[in-house]
Amino acid sequence: MKPLILGLTGSIGMGKSTVAAMFAGAGVPVFDADAEVHRLQAPGGAALPAIEAAFPGSTGPDGLDRAALGAAVFGDDAALARLEAILHPMVAAARNDFMASFADKPLVVLDIPLLFEKQGWSQVDRIAVVSAPAEVQRARVLARPGMTPDKFAAILARQLPDAEKRARADFVIPTGGTLDETRAAVARVIACVAGPPGE
Repeated sequence: MKPLILGLTGSIGMGKSTVAAMFAGAGVPVFDADAEVHRLQAPGGAALPAIEAAFPGSTGPDGLDRAALGAAVFGDDAALARLEAILHPMVAAARNDFMASFADKPLVVLDIPLLFEKQGWSQVDRIAVVSAPAEVQRARVLARPGMTPDKFAAILARQLPDAEKRARADFVIPTGGTLDETRAAVARVIACVAGPPGE
């Protein structure tokens, strides 16, 4: 038996990180694609030499200079594609290692921010979308340091609309209420998908 792979996704500010932590807290192994990218770009990270070669001046002793790299790729699809060509194979290798480590588990979660946008849906068995009302999402995102309405709009423009994600999901986990309500929704998803072996 191999694990059932649940893809976890959601637009910016929907509470996906909180929900991923709830799955982990319930004993479900979670692979966080964003966290892996951060590791690759941290001081000594495996991706730094290739990023520096492609975007000179974007790395240093402290790892990735996010402001410099952001300035190099923001709004430039070709530059973003070059960056993704460096990072995606490294993230895929780490994900394969993760899957091998938890091959005996009934359920694993792949936390993939752009699951629909980057064809990640093809790598999972079921999809859970984390969702909150638009006004809650907006308030959360604009409270982040350095975030502006223009930046928020640009990010949203690259993401599939929330309504479409919900329509394509096997499960929708609401995060607009209390943490206990969200935790209960996570527990229901686990109960649905992590049944006894053979189910």
